[in-house]
Amino acid sequence: MNPNPSPEIPLLRGPVPLSHLLLRQFVHPGDRAVDATCGNGSDTLLLAELVGPTGRVWAFDIQSDAIGQTAQRLAQAGYAGQAECILAGHETMAERVTPGVSAVIFNLGYLPGGDRAIITHPETTLAAFEQALILLKPGGILVVTVYPGHEGGDHEGAVVDAWAAAHDPRAFHTWRMGQVNVPPSAPYLTLIQKVA
Repeated sequence: MNPNPSPEIPLLRGPVPLSHLLLRQFVHPGDRAVDATCGNGSDTLLLAELVGPTGRVWAFDIQSDAIGQTAQRLAQAGYAGQAECILAGHETMAERVTPGVSAVIFNLGYLPGGDRAIITHPETTLAAFEQALILLKPGGILVVTVYPGHEGGDHEGAVVDAWAAAHDPRAFHTWRMGQVNVPPSAPYLTLIQKVA
């Protein structure tokens, strides 16, 4: 039995496919977007595909391996000219990106296949979130995949939840989405849409 009977119907196992489904609704040709934790480049590649040749993507990471993998994937797909890979922390995005972006995406935690001691931290993550909200255009989205199942991840998740919950509902639509038939330590998605 084919687990995915139709290519038009995505399997929503975990928050990453859900985040990609959302990005496909909110990011369009000519838009600008940010991958705040580019990792192995999957989100950057999708954003580059969505914004097309007239759009722009900025991809941040503090690990040179992540930047190298992402740049290689972009080049192989023919998207190198519309995306900029930046070896820097996401808390510096306001120095490099101008306002009016459609989406900013984060995958918290560590680089898959990389050094698990190098993780995102609430202090820099929250600073980057605040910058992202300023950079978003009205209707734009901040999408965050939270991984509570690693050391430090549960604390970061609690900080992210508290931060997201504190926003004025007249200015931001804030969501927490996760599968309910998985362990509590499973990753989940936080979404914030900027109203105006």
